[in-house]
Amino acid sequence: MKFLLNIVLLCCSISVFANDLSPKAAVISPRADKTLLTDIVKTNAGLVVVGKHGVILTSADGETWLQAAVPVQTLLTSVFFIDAEHGWATGHDATILATQDGGLTWQIQHNQPELDKPLLDILFKDKSNGIAIGAYGLFYRTRDGGMHWQSEFQTSLLFDEDKDFLAELKETNPEGYLNEIQAILPHLNQVTATKDQLIMVGEQGLLATSLDFGITWERLDEIYPGSFFDVKELINGDWLAAGLRGNVFLSTDQGENWQSLDNSSHATINKIIVTNTGALLLANNGVMVHYVENQLKVKQFHDAKALVSGAILGNKLVLASEVGIKLEELK
Repeated sequence: MKFLLNIVLLCCSISVFANDLSPKAAVISPRADKTLLTDIVKTNAGLVVVGKHGVILTSADGETWLQAAVPVQTLLTSVFFIDAEHGWATGHDATILATQDGGLTWQIQHNQPELDKPLLDILFKDKSNGIAIGAYGLFYRTRDGGMHWQSEFQTSLLFDEDKDFLAELKETNPEGYLNEIQAILPHLNQVTATKDQLIMVGEQGLLATSLDFGITWERLDEIYPGSFFDVKELINGDWLAAGLRGNVFLSTDQGENWQSLDNSSHATINKIIVTNTGALLLANNGVMVHYVENQLKVKQFHDAKALVSGAILGNKLVLASEVGIKLEELK
């Protein structure tokens, strides 16, 4: 995700020079599966992957890919499906796309180029209720499947001193207050659902939980000042959080206490894939880390290209990387 976030923020800085902000449809390319791909999800019908230039691909087996009709060319950052047909994707320009046919075609639900901020993750609890998060505290909610998305400012993620500062600023300088809330929150990088709550991670060591699907958040005590790019609940109920410079933390008590795990690799970790025995952590520089029994074992791919996301399909690990799809046989 660090690799991805750098690309996303670079795109943000470039886009301010564009005159035409209207979205343009993605170009169909025979090499779409060889471009930067940023997220991949397994559905009942197979796999859906998103990436650069508005690329969305579907596959039943992880080997043959079909490019979808997509109405934007922006960098897409995440994808989520609630069932085999209904899915959503996020991207640059605060873009939210939706599909009702398993990912073959997509429609724009939200797109705000003038905002010049990327959305980085999306999550639904059913076909109606979903949230999307992104850079500088960007947060949207829908209660009707994405027909309408409302922006929310997550005050509960602020430190107490920031709450006091904003309260005073709102009284004395309303215009300054509106400007300040656009950037005072950290980047919100990833949100995941456990059995009974949400966990969200982000910039500046952000770890937060919610019992009401993101209406309010409890910010956990800081365990690391750097960025987290993913967090997952493992099959045994433990939580695993990972991010910048290969930092990995384990909690066996739902975030009350955390243990730093010894990782011989300092490659930034972008994604955690839960397995039956633990987890696979996908990182920059072609690094994949296998977590099992509180130990981290590092594997290095020869091409040293960033592994951004992945999904398990049968006995194959299908990887989304900076050079497209990669397949790895699971042993």
